[in-house]
Amino acid sequence: MSIESTSVVKDRVERKINLIEDADATGELARVYDEWRAHSGRQQLPGILKCFSHRPDFLRQVMIFSNGIHFSEGHLDRKTKEAIASYVSFLNRCPY
Repeated sequence: MSIESTSVVKDRVERKINLIEDADATGELARVYDEWRAHSGRQQLPGILKCFSHRPDFLRQVMIFSNGIHFSEGHLDRKTKEAIASYVSFLNRCPY
């Protein structure tokens, strides 16, 4: 699939959840987004987390859970988990 056809497909996708974008976040949500940026070192919150943007209290709990599951040491080290996440994101054509 070419880049042009990918953008056409994205334009046709109808969102079922209205996400609150980084620039539109205020109050508690803006604080949660800032916490995520400070912890991750990345600037733009992924869409999968923005799905919870209407419930900042729940979003914060999702982030805590995710960090504990994905980025703690266990059977796999963080480097391996990051490699798996990057490959799955590539397969799904989703930026990671």
